[in-house]
Amino acid sequence: MEVVTFGESMVLFSSDKNLPLEYVHQFNKQMAGAESNVAIGLAKLGHRVGWFSKLGEDPFGRYLLHQIRGYGIDTSRCRHTGDAPTGVYFKEQRSHGKTQVYYYRRHSAASMMHPDELDEAYLAGFKILHITGITPALSPDCLALTRKAVGSAKKLGLKIVFDPNVRWKLWDSEKAAKEILLELAGSADYILPGLDEGELLTGCTQPEDIASALLKPGVAGVVVKLGSKGAYFQSEQHSGYMAPFPAEEVDPVGAGDAFAAGFISGLLQGETLEQAVCRASAMGAIAVSVNGDVEGLPNEAELLRMIHGDQDYQNVKR
Repeated sequence: MEVVTFGESMVLFSSDKNLPLEYVHQFNKQMAGAESNVAIGLAKLGHRVGWFSKLGEDPFGRYLLHQIRGYGIDTSRCRHTGDAPTGVYFKEQRSHGKTQVYYYRRHSAASMMHPDELDEAYLAGFKILHITGITPALSPDCLALTRKAVGSAKKLGLKIVFDPNVRWKLWDSEKAAKEILLELAGSADYILPGLDEGELLTGCTQPEDIASALLKPGVAGVVVKLGSKGAYFQSEQHSGYMAPFPAEEVDPVGAGDAFAAGFISGLLQGETLEQAVCRASAMGAIAVSVNGDVEGLPNEAELLRMIHGDQDYQNVKR
């Protein structure tokens, strides 16, 4: 096994109409969750991945488990509870590409994950632990679970890839978010903040300054995601900007997860930091061209065509 990750996945209800939700009467059912998005992205690229969470003993929990397991992801450490429901959320599409998200996840099954449930022997079979700043914000027990997983990963020699992935609706205050996210960043080998997240963590506004502030002893690399402007990467040996790949943006939600999957894939294949960021940027560009968090994630052949500038897969083939 190569990569293990954990966190909350939810059922997503979205509309293809650019209307306020109160005027929408039909919804498409999909699945979403930062960590499972990354897991699926990696699985579609051919990597061996494990993901675990706690799901409600309800139809939505069964749906999520079947969907994630269907990508070949190991879900053997998932737990279930009848004491809380599986989380759901609704995505509102407005004009000019504006998207609003409404969560119904408070006291969800995933928020009841507990550190005592962590199978440390299971972690030993992996090379990389991927974590985000979402899971520790779900509940005190989820924070304790994240800390325990990080400690176990370091003890076992796993590399840790950390995406701050700030969700303000989950945090009580900016101070609490900054304190906990900085703690996790200090334990990571690779940190993948967005520009706003980097500013929160460091107080700096420029990508170079953000990366320098986060590149402390033990951190192998920092990549600052710049959206449509590409990315900036820095290690002790190398630094530079990665130009964005061309993308027709349909749905920006999930782009960061695709980026993380591409980056981790590059690490697993022994690529340099710059090459891994190139792979990550191409993944993000492809993912935003399709509605949904995971539906646009490419396989290895599609990703390589994007990286090498071959756009023929966008044309009609007969």
